[in-house]
Amino acid sequence: MKNLIFIVLIFFWAIPSGFAQLKSYTFEEAEQLSKKNPKPIVVFVHTNWCKICKMMENSTFKNPEIIKVLNTDFYFISLDAESKEDIFFNNHSFKFKPQGPNTGIHELATALATINSEVIYPTLTILEADFSIVFQKHSLLNAKDLLLILEKIK
Repeated sequence: MKNLIFIVLIFFWAIPSGFAQLKSYTFEEAEQLSKKNPKPIVVFVHTNWCKICKMMENSTFKNPEIIKVLNTDFYFISLDAESKEDIFFNNHSFKFKPQGPNTGIHELATALATINSEVIYPTLTILEADFSIVFQKHSLLNAKDLLLILEKIK
Protein backbone atom coordinates (compact mmCIF):
# COMPACT_ATOMS: atom_id res chain seq x y z
CA MET A 1 0.00 0.00 0.00
CA LYS A 2 2.85 2.40 0.83
CA ASN A 3 4.40 1.67 -2.56
CA LEU A 4 1.15 2.48 -4.33
CA ILE A 5 0.82 5.81 -2.51
CA PHE A 6 4.46 6.59 -3.26
CA ILE A 7 3.94 5.83 -6.98
CA VAL A 8 0.83 8.02 -7.13
CA LEU A 9 2.68 10.90 -5.42
CA ILE A 10 5.61 10.58 -7.84
CA PHE A 11 3.17 10.55 -10.76
CA PHE A 12 1.49 13.81 -9.67
CA TRP A 13 4.84 15.40 -8.86
CA ALA A 14 6.16 14.51 -12.33
CA ILE A 15 3.28 16.23 -14.13
CA PRO A 16 4.27 19.83 -14.80
CA SER A 17 2.12 22.37 -13.02
CA GLY A 18 1.75 24.32 -16.26
CA PHE A 19 0.25 21.33 -18.09
CA ALA A 20 -2.69 22.64 -20.08
CA GLN A 21 -5.02 21.32 -22.73
CA LEU A 22 -6.07 23.22 -25.81
CA LYS A 23 -9.80 23.92 -25.60
CA SER A 24 -11.52 22.97 -28.82
CA TYR A 25 -15.06 23.99 -29.71
CA THR A 26 -17.63 23.03 -32.31
CA PHE A 27 -18.81 25.72 -34.72
CA GLU A 28 -22.12 25.86 -32.91
CA GLU A 29 -20.44 26.32 -29.51
CA ALA A 30 -18.06 29.00 -30.80
CA GLU A 31 -20.94 30.88 -32.41
CA GLN A 32 -22.98 30.85 -29.18
CA LEU A 33 -20.00 31.82 -27.01
CA SER A 34 -19.07 34.58 -29.43
CA LYS A 35 -22.47 36.22 -28.92
CA LYS A 36 -21.73 36.61 -25.19
CA ASN A 37 -17.97 37.12 -25.38
CA PRO A 38 -16.79 38.10 -28.89
CA LYS A 39 -13.36 36.72 -29.81
CA PRO A 40 -11.73 35.73 -33.09
CA ILE A 41 -12.14 32.08 -34.11
CA VAL A 42 -9.13 30.02 -35.20
CA VAL A 43 -10.10 27.14 -37.51
CA PHE A 44 -7.59 24.38 -38.23
CA VAL A 45 -8.76 22.59 -41.39
CA HIS A 46 -7.13 19.18 -41.74
CA THR A 47 -7.63 15.55 -42.72
CA ASN A 48 -6.74 12.26 -41.03
CA TRP A 49 -4.31 11.26 -43.79
CA CYS A 50 -2.36 14.55 -43.95
CA LYS A 51 1.13 14.11 -42.47
CA ILE A 52 1.80 17.85 -42.17
CA CYS A 53 -1.53 18.23 -40.33
CA LYS A 54 -0.41 15.58 -37.83
CA MET A 55 2.90 17.39 -37.39
CA MET A 56 1.04 20.60 -36.48
CA GLU A 57 -1.30 18.75 -34.12
CA ASN A 58 1.66 17.13 -32.34
CA SER A 59 3.97 20.14 -32.18
CA THR A 60 2.42 23.56 -32.80
CA PHE A 61 -0.85 22.88 -30.97
CA LYS A 62 0.95 21.20 -28.05
CA ASN A 63 3.14 24.26 -27.41
CA PRO A 64 2.27 25.77 -23.99
CA GLU A 65 2.41 29.36 -25.28
CA ILE A 66 0.10 28.55 -28.19
CA ILE A 67 -2.31 26.77 -25.84
CA LYS A 68 -2.36 29.75 -23.48
CA VAL A 69 -2.99 32.33 -26.20
CA LEU A 70 -5.63 30.26 -28.00
CA ASN A 71 -7.47 29.39 -24.78
CA THR A 72 -7.44 33.00 -23.56
CA ASP A 73 -7.95 35.16 -26.64
CA PHE A 74 -9.58 32.93 -29.28
CA TYR A 75 -12.06 30.13 -29.88
CA PHE A 76 -10.25 27.19 -31.48
CA ILE A 77 -11.99 24.77 -33.83
CA SER A 78 -10.43 21.69 -35.38
CA LEU A 79 -12.27 20.83 -38.60
CA ASP A 80 -11.75 17.48 -40.32
CA ALA A 81 -12.37 18.40 -43.98
CA GLU A 82 -13.75 14.91 -44.62
CA SER A 83 -16.25 14.93 -41.74
CA LYS A 84 -19.66 13.69 -42.81
CA GLU A 85 -21.60 15.51 -40.08
CA ASP A 86 -23.78 18.47 -41.02
CA ILE A 87 -22.64 21.74 -39.44
CA PHE A 88 -24.94 24.71 -38.85
CA PHE A 89 -22.92 27.92 -38.65
CA ASN A 90 -23.64 31.58 -39.32
CA ASN A 91 -27.23 30.84 -40.41
CA HIS A 92 -26.13 28.26 -43.00
CA SER A 93 -26.21 24.48 -43.06
CA PHE A 94 -23.00 22.94 -44.42
CA LYS A 95 -22.85 19.31 -45.59
CA PHE A 96 -20.33 16.72 -46.75
CA LYS A 97 -20.13 16.58 -50.55
CA PRO A 98 -18.99 13.20 -51.94
CA GLN A 99 -16.58 13.38 -54.89
CA GLY A 100 -16.26 9.65 -55.51
CA PRO A 101 -16.90 6.32 -53.80
CA ASN A 102 -14.68 7.00 -50.76
CA THR A 103 -13.77 10.64 -51.13
CA GLY A 104 -15.31 14.03 -50.62
CA ILE A 105 -14.99 17.31 -48.81
CA HIS A 106 -17.17 19.17 -46.38
CA GLU A 107 -18.71 22.38 -47.73
CA LEU A 108 -17.48 24.34 -44.71
CA ALA A 109 -13.93 23.12 -45.26
CA THR A 110 -14.17 24.30 -48.86
CA ALA A 111 -15.47 27.70 -47.70
CA LEU A 112 -12.72 28.15 -45.11
CA ALA A 113 -9.71 26.52 -46.80
CA THR A 114 -9.97 27.71 -50.40
CA ILE A 115 -7.17 30.07 -51.38
CA ASN A 116 -6.60 30.87 -55.07
CA SER A 117 -9.19 28.24 -56.03
CA GLU A 118 -7.30 25.49 -54.17
CA VAL A 119 -7.97 23.59 -50.97
CA ILE A 120 -4.70 22.44 -49.42
CA TYR A 121 -4.19 20.79 -46.04
CA PRO A 122 -3.51 22.00 -43.48
CA THR A 123 -5.13 25.42 -43.69
CA LEU A 124 -5.35 27.80 -40.78
CA THR A 125 -8.21 30.28 -41.08
CA ILE A 126 -8.96 33.03 -38.57
CA LEU A 127 -12.42 34.57 -38.42
CA GLU A 128 -13.33 37.87 -36.77
CA ALA A 129 -16.16 37.90 -34.26
CA ASP A 130 -18.54 38.70 -37.17
CA PHE A 131 -17.31 35.48 -38.89
CA SER A 132 -15.50 37.27 -41.72
CA ILE A 133 -12.14 35.77 -42.76
CA VAL A 134 -9.19 37.90 -41.65
CA PHE A 135 -6.38 35.39 -42.21
CA GLN A 136 -5.77 32.19 -44.20
CA LYS A 137 -2.59 30.19 -44.65
CA HIS A 138 -1.92 26.85 -46.30
CA SER A 139 1.10 25.03 -44.86
CA LEU A 140 2.84 23.99 -41.71
CA LEU A 141 3.02 26.75 -39.13
CA ASN A 142 5.44 26.31 -36.27
CA ALA A 143 4.66 27.70 -32.83
CA LYS A 144 6.86 30.78 -33.26
CA ASP A 145 5.22 31.82 -36.54
CA LEU A 146 1.71 31.11 -35.26
CA LEU A 147 2.35 33.19 -32.13
CA LEU A 148 3.36 36.16 -34.28
CA ILE A 149 0.16 35.81 -36.34
CA LEU A 150 -2.06 35.48 -33.28
CA GLU A 151 -0.46 38.50 -31.60
CA LYS A 152 -1.16 40.67 -34.67
CA ILE A 153 -4.79 39.58 -34.82
CA LYS A 154 -5.84 39.74 -31.16
